[in-house]
Amino acid sequence: MNIGELSKASGVSSKMIRYYEQIGLTRPALRTVSSYRVYSDKDVHTLQFVRRARDLGFSVEQIKELLALWGDRSRNSADVKAVALEHIAELESKVAAIEEMTKTLKHLASHCHGDDRPECPIIEEIAKVADGKSPRVNARFGLSAL
Repeated sequence: MNIGELSKASGVSSKMIRYYEQIGLTRPALRTVSSYRVYSDKDVHTLQFVRRARDLGFSVEQIKELLALWGDRSRNSADVKAVALEHIAELESKVAAIEEMTKTLKHLASHCHGDDRPECPIIEEIAKVADGKSPRVNARFGLSAL
């Protein structure tokens, strides 16, 4: 099958298929004499695996590791679980950071009059971060916590 057919069968865009090949996430496609890419059903399954892993938020490096484990029939499920648990910890950290940002913004919004006056604690807090004056700055998201 060609790249368009692979894209349709796997649910992964042609652009992403080429990108995954380029970064070594998937194996390079076989080529015809005229240099057209040719794919197999195995490529469809691999890309479906990659797409599902991306949907779950795994990084490219984690997906490489999961693909290697998937292809290793003598793998230990403990190795797969370790990758998943590491990813869960990363996701929980991101959730905590987002919850902290939400709490900060709710606090600031509740103290903003939202009227015709120019004074606004939201702008003032963001300006503190920009000036480096905020006591606690979340480096990942660029907002301070109160």
